[in-house]
This record gives sequence, structure tokens and C-alpha cells, in this order.
Amino acid sequence: MSGKRYTDEFKIEAVKQVTERGYKIAEVAERLGVSYKSMHDWIARYSKPEASRKTEDSALSEIQRLKAELKRVTEERDILKEAAVYFAGESKKSTRS
Repeated sequence: MSGKRYTDEFKIEAVKQVTERGYKIAEVAERLGVSYKSMHDWIARYSKPEASRKTEDSALSEIQRLKAELKRVTEERDILKEAAVYFAGESKKSTRS
């Protein structure tokens, strides 16, 4: 086999140009200097089935939801820490009187 070797990242990006950006296989193959058959093989190997895309989308939604919840809980914790410090100071003042 005398063909050039390409990294998986290169192949995946080439596939995305066809599957996600809507370019034609022949157009991408020519622009990247690879054969039509190679592009076709890469698409068969690296493109995601619709079900896995939906799973990925729901996972990303869950991550966004969890990040928002983490931010909210972190803010609540910080407020409670400040309140604890404040009330600890008030408690010391009232015991000294």
C-alpha cells in the first residue's frame, strides 16, 4: 500500500465536512487531496448513526443542566458561609456583654 497515512482527527474532520456541513464527498475529497473511495470509507467508519447523535445531544443538555445547578448550589453555599461567619461574630459579641 503506497497511500498516504492520515490521522483519525483528520479523517473525522473530513467526514464532518460531508455529514455536518453538507459538502459533497467528491468536493471534500478533491479539496483535501484524497480519493473518493477513501472519503467514502471514512464516512462509513466515522459518521455517527442518528441514535448516537440524539444520545450525545441529550448528554450535552444534561451537562448544561448540571453546570447550571452546580453554579446555583455553589452560590447558595457561599451565601451560607458568609451568614455563618456573620452569626458567629454576632454570637461572640453577645457572649461578651
